[in-house]
Amino acid sequence: MQLRHAILGLLDIAPQSGYDLGRAFAGSVAHFWHADQSQIYRTIDRLETDGAVATELIVQTGRPDRRVHELTDAGRAELRAWLHSPVEAPLPKEPFLARLFFAESLGVEGVLALLDERADAVRAEREQLAEIPRATQGLGAVLRTATLDAGLRAAEAELSWLADVRISVKKEMP
Repeated sequence: MQLRHAILGLLDIAPQSGYDLGRAFAGSVAHFWHADQSQIYRTIDRLETDGAVATELIVQTGRPDRRVHELTDAGRAELRAWLHSPVEAPLPKEPFLARLFFAESLGVEGVLALLDERADAVRAEREQLAEIPRATQGLGAVLRTATLDAGLRAAEAELSWLADVRISVKKEMP
């Protein structure tokens, strides 16, 4: 998956400005796809150049003009083609797991601190996900709720795993 596909998907739900897309990422898909605001704007520009989105400039008084983007037929076709393509194999990059893998030199106390730091981060992520409003009607609502539930379950599973690792590490204390 590329960022452009996530943006096309969000624009398929509703036309949005770049700012709105940033908020949509933070409030709906952040648990499975991250994008910062500058990446979003660069990708929108490429989508517009490629003819996948059309942009309407809305003039505002006392505020910067608002650029609202919506899918074109070409954008919808690209989104459909991606949805019909084979599911990509995940290419994980897990900074925490990399640290844990190499953390032996920290000693037991250092590893326990690393585990605690990660558990705190996962709890914060779980709380953030729990605050996302659940859509209530239609297939889209079912699917968006399913991805939210996947994020919540993954957080719970990771917290359980972290607790197990903590127990194993503590057994190595002198």
